Amino acid sequence: MCGRYALFTPPDELAERFSVPEPEFEPTYNAAPSQRLPIVPDDREEIRLARWGLTPEWADEERDLINARAETMAEKPSFEDADRCLVPANGFYEWVEEGGGKRPYYVSRTDDEPFAMAGLRTHWTPPTEQTGLDAFAEGGVDGSAEPESIETFAVVTTEPEGVVKDLHHRMAVILEREHEREWLSGAPFSLAAADDLQAYPVSTAVNSPGNDSAELVREVADV
Repeated sequence: MCGRYALFTPPDELAERFSVPEPEFEPTYNAAPSQRLPIVPDDREEIRLARWGLTPEWADEERDLINARAETMAEKPSFEDADRCLVPANGFYEWVEEGGGKRPYYVSRTDDEPFAMAGLRTHWTPPTEQTGLDAFAEGGVDGSAEPESIETFAVVTTEPEGVVKDLHHRMAVILEREHEREWLSGAPFSLAAADDLQAYPVSTAVNSPGNDSAELVREVADV
């Protein structure tokens, strides 16, 4: 699965990479579920922020579907009406049982270039909340306030390849650059070459979403 990742390429360089206007976002070394993070929608006209943790459009309460299995996503009601997107990243983390505990590993391209993970996105509108008599005093008709739509996304996962095989039974779908438009147009995904990936152990400081610095992606002694 993909439960934590990093995106620290500066906004101007990321804009050049995806051929879009420069986005506004804070680079992070520890992107976590529920955060608003950059995605590239299927029209590929911009990079914008969306909440990591997909909620189906029809849901009556917020969900936190951070991953979608590539093999079954088309069959699942939660994902069947979702649109496709790209999720920019510099790398992602996986945890491995070692020495009675879990050691985090950082997975990235061997050339350290940013890449796109396959994603699914939805726009979810929370149920209307009753606001009582105050709404009538302010000119409301039915005592309700119209909630704003929230854009949400999930990272698509598949069977692991290359170095990820030794880390976890699932991995994020990393797209070859030349196949990104195919994914957005609805074509089956094509994984990036497994030998383009590297993995190494990193500090357990990444375990806390509150930690966010370049130290998190530095290799540490494998103990």
